[in-house]
Amino acid sequence: MNRSEPMENNPDQPNQNQPDKSVREKDSLKTVTEKTTSFAQFSGIAFQMLGTIGLGVWAGMKLDEWQQNHRPIWTIVLSLTAIGASLYLFIRQLTNR
Repeated sequence: MNRSEPMENNPDQPNQNQPDKSVREKDSLKTVTEKTTSFAQFSGIAFQMLGTIGLGVWAGMKLDEWQQNHRPIWTIVLSLTAIGASLYLFIRQLTNR
């Protein structure tokens, strides 16, 4: 073979520098599945935090309305309690993984 001639790709001979297509497909599928699972888990945690904080704010507003408070004491107290509870649950769920 002359060096000036370009090397031909023979489709019958696999390229030794690249892994089989099936190996790449399995790795990429596994990576995509792990990323999707991780995304779904963290999305669930975010919605749980949103629901917990929203429930705390709503309950505080209803208590302030029921007691006819001029200052939103229950709203502030229950909002901060809900934020603390949601952060506690978030950290607990992260350490369990």
